Amino acid sequence: MIGIDWGTSSFRAYRIASDGAVRDRREAPLGILAVPTGGFPAALDGAVGDWIAAGETELLLAGMIGSRQGWVEAPYCPCPAGSAEIAAATIAIPHATARIRLVPGLSARDPAGVPEVMRGEETQIIGVLDAIGDAPATLCLPGSHAKWVQVEAGRIQGFATYFTGEAFAALSRHTILARSIAPDGAHHPAAFARGVARAKQPGGLLHHLFGLRAAALFGEIAEDEAAAFLSGLLIGHEVAAALESGVAPPIHLIASEALAARYATALDGFGIPHRSHAPDAAARGLALIAERIA
Repeated sequence: MIGIDWGTSSFRAYRIASDGAVRDRREAPLGILAVPTGGFPAALDGAVGDWIAAGETELLLAGMIGSRQGWVEAPYCPCPAGSAEIAAATIAIPHATARIRLVPGLSARDPAGVPEVMRGEETQIIGVLDAIGDAPATLCLPGSHAKWVQVEAGRIQGFATYFTGEAFAALSRHTILARSIAPDGAHHPAAFARGVARAKQPGGLLHHLFGLRAAALFGEIAEDEAAAFLSGLLIGHEVAAALESGVAPPIHLIASEALAARYATALDGFGIPHRSHAPDAAARGLALIAERIA
């Protein structure tokens, strides 16, 4: 089969054997925003058409490809949900030579009743559940919209989303803080740790953000350290909020090596144990969901 994680800005395809092993993989800057209206069939054939021609005619697509801006909108599957519920909620997409189904994404509500949604992360979560076991656990999936997920007995019980990555991009490029931040500077672990430590102090995020600007004016933080400090500050506030809502440690991190390292540092700063998993757990998750599809 072919499993595809098709997001807003990225495209990852996995050629998966019957035993779940990844035989081949491809990645391209072919996110849904880069595909013209009506162009998804041609984009898919251009990316994996040779795999389909070679006999891989079972395809499972996940991610923003199932959003309103994607190929076909797949209604969200409500939590709690595991691989069986997600598989049952997949929808078919017509194709001349392949059987294509689309993973729906998940929905939940926070304690105040405000909706939560995810698309794509659910396949990563399903991909690590067997390594976690049936006991209650908390997963963290960093990114533009970071997810903190509660799981138990092989099912996703609920989750909360934090605007951390997108907030960093906006604040560091389009606010007064941009004048204090060196563009494309190297990561500074010590400055990042200072940002996490600041997040643990009173005052709140909005006050702490302006504090970065003032500290730069007084020469108390260098331009080439400011981005790392801001990253630590935002991730620190994210971790603090997640801990306040309640977690079941150790926190299971699913992220790229660089992002996992930053979140590990932040969790260490709060004294919370953690464990990292492979960032392409989506491949295994897609294979497990596919097994449940009739």
